[in-house]
Amino acid sequence: MSTPSSNLATDESIGPLEVVHLFDGAMPTGVSVSHRGRIFVCFPKWGDDVEFTVAEVRDGKLHAFPDQRWNDNDGNADPDALVSVQSIVVDPADRLWLLDTGSPMFEPTSPGGPKLVCVDLETDQVVQTITFPADVALPTTYLNDVRFDLRRGAAGTAFITDSSDQGPNGIIVVDLATGQSKRRLHDHPSTKAETGLRLIVEGLEFLERSPDGGTSPVTMGADGIAIAADGSRLFYCCLVSRVWWSVDVDALVDPTYADEEVAATVRHEGDKGGAGDGMETDADGRLYVTDGEHNAIHRRHPDGSWETVVHDERLLWPDTMSVAADGNLYVTANQLYRQDKYRGGEDQRRKPYVLFRTPIGSGPVALR
Repeated sequence: MSTPSSNLATDESIGPLEVVHLFDGAMPTGVSVSHRGRIFVCFPKWGDDVEFTVAEVRDGKLHAFPDQRWNDNDGNADPDALVSVQSIVVDPADRLWLLDTGSPMFEPTSPGGPKLVCVDLETDQVVQTITFPADVALPTTYLNDVRFDLRRGAAGTAFITDSSDQGPNGIIVVDLATGQSKRRLHDHPSTKAETGLRLIVEGLEFLERSPDGGTSPVTMGADGIAIAADGSRLFYCCLVSRVWWSVDVDALVDPTYADEEVAATVRHEGDKGGAGDGMETDADGRLYVTDGEHNAIHRRHPDGSWETVVHDERLLWPDTMSVAADGNLYVTANQLYRQDKYRGGEDQRRKPYVLFRTPIGSGPVALR
């Protein structure tokens, strides 16, 4: 159901935090808003009963997108059906891209499962599907998030994080004209989860916990991703880390650059204020990061200064963000850290999950 609200966040926030939609079913991760204000969300198959892995929020209800047929899949690696979508992003040309992990329940991938699917929002029809060869989408690969620069190459370039907690991490670069892809920063230290980091969420250390009392660190790697307003740098971070990184995009996309030359352009961007996997940029060159430890979203200005956009106890693990043309920042809050794998086998999430928005006075980056 949809519940518009003007509930104010705490005094530490810049603007109000408004409820856009409440989710009483599966847990959402991704959100993206079209230039005309259409809202899309996705639900990866992590154990919930997922009726559709991509939906449009319309008239207060969820509608399978692009249709139910594309969402009817029993987990097979089918290039013509959605397996388990982790991220959805509207590009500067107002097309919706669906990033399919091909990995329900984090199972090993097979060719045809991991893919990037483009939907024309004028017709709501799939117009392009890009699958990945086995040396790009590895059996351990978990495609997590994606950003686009339509100025690079004949039809643009996509950048995807591989956040696998079972194998190598890295960034996948995709030529949208040819569909060719290449792994970059393959298992580079900046793409790996930070070791020895003690994250505290709701007074509890963020660890994987088994029913028998055993614990293990959360090891998901390169996760959040964002691109600078001028397209010069690609920013990324790991789920388990308070720091973030950037890499030179010219080097990243140039096939003549060796891996070590690309790695030489990696820059440590400092402390971002808290652990979290959401990253986004706006047309004014400000970079947004989620802070799952403190129920907050922060942003860095081009001059390097930081401020808190919103801090609210309802932001129970702010996950994916979308800067919309209406001047709002949309964000899902999905209680990720309350899942059974982090709570000793007991699912402690409390529905509903929430899609919020807050005004930021800027629109999305227009890289076209």
